[in-house]
Order: sequence, then C-alpha cells, then structure tokens
Amino acid sequence: MNGKVAKEDLDSRIFDTLNIILLAICTVVIVVPLWNVIISSFSSGKALAEGGFIFWSPEFSLENYRAVFNDSNIWQAFFISVSKTTIGVVTHVFFCAMVGYGLSKKHIRGRKLYVAMGVITMFFSGGMIPTYLLIKSLGLLNSFWVYIIPALFSFYDVVILMNFFRNVPDSLEESAKIDGAGDWHIFLKIFIPLSMPAMATIALFNGVGQWNDFMTTKLYITDQSLYPLQMMLYEIIVQSQTQSMQNVGGSAVIETTTKGVQLATIVITTLPIILIYPILQRYFISGMMLGAVKE
Repeated sequence: MNGKVAKEDLDSRIFDTLNIILLAICTVVIVVPLWNVIISSFSSGKALAEGGFIFWSPEFSLENYRAVFNDSNIWQAFFISVSKTTIGVVTHVFFCAMVGYGLSKKHIRGRKLYVAMGVITMFFSGGMIPTYLLIKSLGLLNSFWVYIIPALFSFYDVVILMNFFRNVPDSLEESAKIDGAGDWHIFLKIFIPLSMPAMATIALFNGVGQWNDFMTTKLYITDQSLYPLQMMLYEIIVQSQTQSMQNVGGSAVIETTTKGVQLATIVITTLPIILIYPILQRYFISGMMLGAVKE
C-alpha cells in the first residue's frame, strides 16, 4: 500500500516538474521576443543598425515614438479607436446579453428556431461581396456606425451568456416577480450584476477584436478622418517601407530607423490591451469556466 502511494507521489512530482519546465519554456518564448521589441523600439537608429542586443539597448532614444506621434492625424485616429472600441464593446455586450437572457427562458415561443438560426450563422456567412452590398444599402459606407452596428451581434457570445443565465436560480427570479419586478428590472438589477464574470469575458474578447480590427476600415472607409489607430499605423508602416525601398543602397541608419518606427507602432497598438488584461483577468477565468458548461 505504501509502495503504491509512494509511486503515485513520484508520478505526481514528475508530472508537476514537466509542467513547470514546459510553462517556463513557453514563458521564455513569449516574454523574451516581446521584451526585445519594447527595448528595440526605444533604441536609436545607430544601435539598431549595429544590433547584437536582446535584453538591453546600448543607446536609448525616443526618436521612433516622436516620429510616430509627429503625425497630426495620429490623435484623431486614437480618438476614433477609443470611441469605436468603447461604444462597440458596451453595445455588443448589452445586445448579446439581452438576446441571451431571452433565449435562456424555456417558455419563449420559437426559442428552438431562433437558436437553430443562430447556430447556422456560426458556421456559414454571406461572404465578403454580399456583406459589402448590404453595408452599402444600409448607408454605412464612410460612416462611424459601420464599426458598431455590424459588430452588435455574435451568436457565439450569446451562447456563453445564455448558459451563464441558466445557472441563475429560478427562485431568485420568482421572488423578484412576487415583489412586483418586471422583466427589464430583473434583467438589469439581478441578471446583469450576477453575470459580470461572463460579461467581462465577452467584453475582453470583443474589445481586443475591435481595437485590432482594421479590415473594416480597409473595406468600408475611405474618409481618413474616420481612420482608427490601427489603420493609421498600418499606413505609417507602409509609407516607411516605401521610403526604405527608395533608400536601397543608402545609409543603413535610415533603414533601421524605419524598423524602429515599425517597432514603436507595435508597442503603441499592443500596450492598451496589455494594461487592460490584468484588470479583467479575474473575471476572465471564471467567465470562461462557467460559459464552457453546456446543458
């Protein structure tokens, strides 16, 4: 008996050790390149030209960031990005929560049909051209609302919220109804506060998608005053690459300054998500676990 327990302890220790080694390798593979990008973005053109550093730059400089922020349109683009991400996340989460709350009620007439229709949209889409024609017919071309309205609904997110709402005890809702509460009051005052982990998870997913999205701009926006930060930085990178090609055969410093600008744009676009994630992480883990339970 003691031998069996000792063998299980040994197996458990070996398993834990292998897990720690594997996680340590994954951490190094992720953190070291990210740290190198940050350090390189703060390096001078001369240091980038010479290279040979990984963890610390021999010569720090803010010229790369100054080159990016010298563009007068960058702050307008930043405002568009923050606006579309904030409004998009709030409306998306609230709209999906309303649909999920309704579909979580078994007495809703036609509920199975609505769920089946939603599941179909998870596997099939209309395609790029029909979607473009639909956006055009709705008058959303060159409109700020093209960032918001098409992104209102995701049935995948509805499924997560719907399963979360099913876990709320029916007796809680019945007690509220006995006290005279209506459906809107129950939804806003009881289900929304109880569903913060799931809603934070959805908000994080949608927020990352909204912040990093520039294909919507490429397809539907030609007015530069509506360009988000991602699209503006994409154009900066393209322009810097063009300048680099025009300077082939020129000094190496010009080319590495171009690389520095590109690295600075990567840091600028990634930093907001890195700062927000630790705040939502405690909700994110519990929300994913509860949303993954299907009945």
